[in-house]
Amino acid sequence: MKADIHPKYYVNAKVICACGNTWTTGSTKEVIHTDLCSKCHPFYTGEQRIVDTEGQVDRFYRKLEAREDFLREAEQRASARVSPERPIAEIEIGTRAVEALAKAGITTVGQALDKLAEGGEGALLAVDGFGRKSLADLKKRLRTLGYELPEAAAEIQV
Repeated sequence: MKADIHPKYYVNAKVICACGNTWTTGSTKEVIHTDLCSKCHPFYTGEQRIVDTEGQVDRFYRKLEAREDFLREAEQRASARVSPERPIAEIEIGTRAVEALAKAGITTVGQALDKLAEGGEGALLAVDGFGRKSLADLKKRLRTLGYELPEAAAEIQV
């Protein structure tokens, strides 16, 4: 064994806890300072408190709150996306189809869905200047945006 390579060992090293409890033990340090001991640790005392020396619990709660905010905003965006008050021009079905629907008094998605529900595809096809291609584009676009088509409109697949 090599000489003088081992640290000095203190048989009566003093351990001091943040709560004020002290005791002696053997160590290579003469005085040891600690944050928790068996007198103040929540596991041993039965106390229900969280020991957080580096702010990790607060950081976790901030992340959890940010996620809940994100989910709430995403839900609001999704509900706005399928709003029946959305103008028909915003769903990008073509200028000619939008103008034909506007002449018939259909300016919102909700109005178009109501027209489909009450008279099926025939009700929209009866609109002057609105043909099968426009109807197919309208239904396809409504489905991709997440709108629920009425049963009468879903009977013929386009």
